[in-house]
Amino acid sequence: MNAEELLNIIRAGETSTTQFKSKLDKDEKDNVINEIVAMSNTLGGIIVFGVEDKTGRLRNIGYEELQETGRQISNLASDNVKPAVYVATEVVDVDGNNVMVVHVPEGTAKPYKNNSGTIYVKQAGDKRKVTENSEILRLFQRSGIVYADEMVVNNTSVADLNKEKVVEYFKKIQPDLTDEDVNITRCVNANIIKDEKLTLGGLMFFAKAPQLFRSSFITKAVAFYGNSIAGSEYRDSEDITGTIPEQQEKSMAFFKRNLRHVQAGQNFNSVGILEVAEIALEEILQNAYTHRDYTKNAPVRIFIFDDRVEIISPGKLPNSLTIENIKMGNSVMRNNLIVTYASRLMKYRGIGSGILRAMKAQPDMELINDSEGEQFIVKFPRSSYEGN
Repeated sequence: MNAEELLNIIRAGETSTTQFKSKLDKDEKDNVINEIVAMSNTLGGIIVFGVEDKTGRLRNIGYEELQETGRQISNLASDNVKPAVYVATEVVDVDGNNVMVVHVPEGTAKPYKNNSGTIYVKQAGDKRKVTENSEILRLFQRSGIVYADEMVVNNTSVADLNKEKVVEYFKKIQPDLTDEDVNITRCVNANIIKDEKLTLGGLMFFAKAPQLFRSSFITKAVAFYGNSIAGSEYRDSEDITGTIPEQQEKSMAFFKRNLRHVQAGQNFNSVGILEVAEIALEEILQNAYTHRDYTKNAPVRIFIFDDRVEIISPGKLPNSLTIENIKMGNSVMRNNLIVTYASRLMKYRGIGSGILRAMKAQPDMELINDSEGEQFIVKFPRSSYEGN
């Protein structure tokens, strides 16, 4: 990092990935430990020593203090953060002032804790304790230790399975199976059932009524008048329930009855094509259902405005994926079971090509990874909007 880059960071002030400290004294050590924990559990970041956090004023750090600060920071990160975090330090000369920049990587073994067992995450320029089990579970999920779709759903049993759906799945794998061949053992081996209960993945693909046990895992679809979610009137609204394939089918039906069809060069007797590319809507919906964060008790949302369509799925992109990554076809499986089932029962291919197909069909769509809001948003402009 050069002086100009650091000055730009200082001018921008403290953020979720940047913290300033004048010096590392006794009173700051616990706070620095907790900052390292919070950054490791979130997106990583930098702690800059030699900058006053309130004013941004620089303070020159002498040679001996630089050496001692570097040593203490290394010890704090390795001895007081569990699991240990290994930071990198560098010294930057800014207008004749030596400033130490401590680079804290985003962790791969979340959740990280201090010696007291307290978990912190970053929130804007501050940090906060994590106490909710669901949020702790999300940290485990991001580290690959726990997969939400493999966890059992309490109060479920084999009786909650829709036998026809289960048979359909196994016959996709092995067409010569008879109905009698599809038994409990196969369901256990396919992780549909675990400990005599349905897994979350099993529930969302094979249950008779998934929302009896997970009422928030639905699709909320609204077609508004105007272009604001604050509008009090709407053209159409539906709480879409069922298994993931059923929600996919019903959601596409919602689009088809609320979006216009355009001729687009077709003959006069043609019903026309959907104003937003149907293949793009299908691919983004599938991604919303298969890659959403199932540790968040929130629905997938579909909003149709006069000028655009939005598909919003709970959870930001996982494991440091970026918009640029997924536009290149990169993917990370957040829900291994759900992806496996989708590859047999839906058009889903699971090779990272869905976004590419959607972009090819609808080049003007917008992808938004809302890290602070913990959601992924895709926006499609409507070709029929008069303002276009």
